[in-house]
Amino acid sequence: MAATPPRDRIPSIRSRLLRALTAWSLVWGALVGTAVWLAASHEVDELLDETLQASASLLSRVAPLLPEPRVTSPDGTDSRLAPTPSPAENHFAWQLVSADGEVLNRSRLAPVKAWHASAVTGFSEHSGWRVLGVVLDQPAGATLYVAQSLDERQEALTEVTVSALLSGLAVALLAHLWIRLRVERGLQPIQVLSQRIAALDWQHGAPPQSVGQADREELAPVVEAIDTLTSRLAARLSAEQAFVAHAAHALRTPLAGIDAQLAVLQREAIGPAAERLGRVRSGATHLQAVVAALIGLFREASSLQRQRIPLAAVLQRWTWPNLALQADESALLDADPDLLTAALLNLLDNCTRHGASQVTVDVLSPTQLRLTDNGPGVDDMRRQQLQASLDNPAEAPVTGLGLLLADRVARAHGGRARLLPCATGFSVLLALAPDVHGSDRPPPPPEGHPA
Repeated sequence: MAATPPRDRIPSIRSRLLRALTAWSLVWGALVGTAVWLAASHEVDELLDETLQASASLLSRVAPLLPEPRVTSPDGTDSRLAPTPSPAENHFAWQLVSADGEVLNRSRLAPVKAWHASAVTGFSEHSGWRVLGVVLDQPAGATLYVAQSLDERQEALTEVTVSALLSGLAVALLAHLWIRLRVERGLQPIQVLSQRIAALDWQHGAPPQSVGQADREELAPVVEAIDTLTSRLAARLSAEQAFVAHAAHALRTPLAGIDAQLAVLQREAIGPAAERLGRVRSGATHLQAVVAALIGLFREASSLQRQRIPLAAVLQRWTWPNLALQADESALLDADPDLLTAALLNLLDNCTRHGASQVTVDVLSPTQLRLTDNGPGVDDMRRQQLQASLDNPAEAPVTGLGLLLADRVARAHGGRARLLPCATGFSVLLALAPDVHGSDRPPPPPEGHPA
């Protein structure tokens, strides 16, 4: 059988909210980073420019008094200064330039040639330096240039921006986690409501009339609609149970009388009439089984009369002249005798109608019963179609009444009917209790019928 295509994934409120929250957190982080970069760029420039101005104010007093450098190395640095500059000196330099553009004095990293040939006051940028020019009174007409490397300014801006961005992302992460927790808690009442709805067990007695009070105002209309529907279903269930009670009395008594009269007539008749009466009685017997199954399936599950009964007590209720049964009649079963008898009778009737002459009944456990016949059986594709019909009768209604009734009897006991793979014949497993291991693996095939 072709694989069933997967159903379209149902949209999730939780997933959509979390995706939107994640996207907005990332967007918010990017916007914060951009805003911090713009603000920090302006503020860092102002702060470092103020530092240059303070340095220029200080150096304007002491630079004319400093000794002039006497030896200059090929790279333009003064060898008389300290050979290993401090970290601050790697990004700071100054020049004292005369009115005619001659460098009178300078720091170790300042170039030999003046930054500006003519006096330039204020801020400017030159050869990777941010330069501030200040005119001095002494020497007359001289200009003091104080500079800071642009790399240092860029590094400072980067450090400030990264620090602010990391702080912003940390806050965004905490906000994301907090909002996510709030979303989870906000959706929790929906999960609680779904659990309450699932607890409306229609298979075990009368269900409650309400799922309880709504935990959130938004869920109140849903709870009200479910309670209304529950009340309607409960009323309909009560009406059906009343009908079943009347039908059980109205149908079982006449059928039992018909069977008794046919039995008397069959004993008194001779020849062909006795044979025809036997066929009529066999049909009446099957009709009783169908009626018993139908009535039993519409009973409340709370009225399920589980008993520990031998297999013989079930099989000996009816006879099948044209079918040879092989079974350990002393094996015990834990089931409702009436429902189990109805299920077996319908399955055995299926065997005879499909050409089987022999059926083996194996009791695997008190709650597991397997029937295997020697009929023509079905191929694997057809078997899977029949199993799919039992699993979802509304979507794939291709089974006959016998299999459907057997599955409903198994479901009434909390189990399922499984069609086992067989090389020949047909095999059905009736599980009369839930699978305590939660496994969906198929049961082993019957002996002599390899999968």
